[in-house]
Amino acid sequence: QSNLPQSNSSNELSTAATLPLIIRERDTEYQLHRIILFDRLLKGDIQAKYDATDKDTPIPTDRQGHVKFRRVLKAWVVSHPDLVYWQALANACMSAFIPKYLYNFFLKDNSHVIQEYLTVFSQIIAFHDPELSNHLNEIGFIPDLYAIPWFLTMFTHVFPLHKIFHLWDTLLLGNSSFPFCIGVAILQQLRDRLLANGFNECILLFSDLPEIDIERCVRESINLFCWTPKSATYRQHAQPPRPANDNNGFNKTSSYYCTDYQELPKTDLSREPVRLSDLKAEVSPRISAEDLISLCELTGLSHSKTPTKKTKSSKPKILVVDIRSGEDFNRGHISDSINIPYSTAFGPEGELVQCGAMTTLQSFKGRVIVVVSHAVKSAAIFAEHLVKVCYPRVCILDGGINKMKPTGLLTVPSPQI
Repeated sequence: QSNLPQSNSSNELSTAATLPLIIRERDTEYQLHRIILFDRLLKGDIQAKYDATDKDTPIPTDRQGHVKFRRVLKAWVVSHPDLVYWQALANACMSAFIPKYLYNFFLKDNSHVIQEYLTVFSQIIAFHDPELSNHLNEIGFIPDLYAIPWFLTMFTHVFPLHKIFHLWDTLLLGNSSFPFCIGVAILQQLRDRLLANGFNECILLFSDLPEIDIERCVRESINLFCWTPKSATYRQHAQPPRPANDNNGFNKTSSYYCTDYQELPKTDLSREPVRLSDLKAEVSPRISAEDLISLCELTGLSHSKTPTKKTKSSKPKILVVDIRSGEDFNRGHISDSINIPYSTAFGPEGELVQCGAMTTLQSFKGRVIVVVSHAVKSAAIFAEHLVKVCYPRVCILDGGINKMKPTGLLTVPSPQI
């Protein structure tokens, strides 16, 4: 007969054992039962058997593992004649990995870092899947409730090791924003179930995450990553640029996709830091004037009043929506942008008011839409309206039209004769 404390109802305890982990963790009586049982196991035969185990003599499996690992090390040394193997190599890898993907995540007070990260993640969800974003926000199922373990462990909390190998093979090729895209790809695999359920069902769904097709997750993450403007994932608390001579002992050649936005040279057109409260108030991400110029493929001298666009064989992937008044728009605007004045864009129910420019906007649905205004706040509200009516890939020009004025890339309509 066990002397363990018994619940008032043994049926309640057995029922608790079948509940999802997230609920069992909050059952104090169930946890007390586990602690006492674990303590007795440690003091009993298990501890004695463990102490008597020969831990120095490798078993056949260990020996095979050592042989295979030695082959890997030999191959690495042969392919890198200028380098040598140190036992601290694993530590060096972690020293490079954590600052890149988890910079300041493990501070004693990391709330500002985590909150900024989750806010940017929420904006990236809205950017790629506005319908899902709207639903999750309506039911209050915010990233704080499910995504923190994802990012703190770079998904090792979610997936078994064989899937992590495949996922990290791609993760390591991208920059520090790639985890956002992995997170969105996971949500999109669960999209139908999330859209069909409320808050409680979503909590239960994530307490025991369903099977995720990792190959599809990787493939869709890459696609999402390629569609995301680099500056849209800017974080004030990301790893600062490293000195040019700091390459962690490895010869590194940077590409566009593995380079972080903060590593690019800072100019007057770059993203500016935003207060966390302001960032949280915005549904759509901001992009820099640099990204806008690149996406619009504007060229020409800085003093030119009529910038040209690079010749393209396909339809452009971006539309600039200028929400200033018609008078301000005619004084100077970005080439090929459309003018939808903020004051007349939406009806009383939040619906888009039909007009010629609105038809153009609808034809670009699914492509990157950049909202431009004098004030970022009005652009953010306009972008939020577009997200509510399920326009994907909506973002805001950081700094507004004033960022573009010094570039000389604004065009003025020709006078009518």
